[in-house]
Amino acid sequence: MGSNPASRTKFKVHSDYLNGPFVFGMKRRLALFDLDHTLISYDSGADLLRFLVARELVDAGFVDRYTEHCIEYVAGRVDLRQLNREYYALLMRYPVESLTAWRNEWREESGKHVSAAAMRLVHSHHASGDLCCLVTATSEFIASAYREIFGFEHMVATRIAMAEGPQGSFISGEVEGLLNYREGKIANVRDWLLAQGLDWSSFDESVFYSDSFNDLPLLEYVSHPVAVTPDARLRAVAIERGWRILDLA
Repeated sequence: MGSNPASRTKFKVHSDYLNGPFVFGMKRRLALFDLDHTLISYDSGADLLRFLVARELVDAGFVDRYTEHCIEYVAGRVDLRQLNREYYALLMRYPVESLTAWRNEWREESGKHVSAAAMRLVHSHHASGDLCCLVTATSEFIASAYREIFGFEHMVATRIAMAEGPQGSFISGEVEGLLNYREGKIANVRDWLLAQGLDWSSFDESVFYSDSFNDLPLLEYVSHPVAVTPDARLRAVAIERGWRILDLA
């Protein structure tokens, strides 16, 4: 159990929650959403790489290596800082203006593959007047595409430093600040709330949607944890503790 002061009252929803807004009365609620394998069914970083490979901007072999590293990351055996260094090392030769233009093209393609169920879930929380935030270990550069796709006003993601080179600004691959990962998500969400004059006690209820056991600290911290197509370890925890389990495919 986390130390979040928000109450753990019964989490009431419509029988078909995906076709209508959540019902919580007049309570003030915080709604947090993981990205990869939660709101979307794939790894966003790998998907962007495949887009760049198709345009012959990145070597195709790196996609497989990156995917292997992601599997190790999910298992907790790869450092997120090193993963970001390796990822952006491929892209350093391109100025940020070019990368941004390609990312925006990719965003238009990716938006076509977001499930209607995931979109309805996010929209239902917005319609209920909840304070909604995308909370992901994915870098801000990549996650911002889905921030726009889903219509999030707020996002807490891994910050990557910019650097200057002969061709102008580029993405260095070095993480700035605290990793938005495991316990770091709690701290970073707290800092985001404080920047708005809020804290966890500002809310009667809080909900976090995630697929990953790595998100267990934040799932335990909120009043209403929801496992979305969870990995094996998280599924076991969710079943043991009676947490809701959803499939947004």
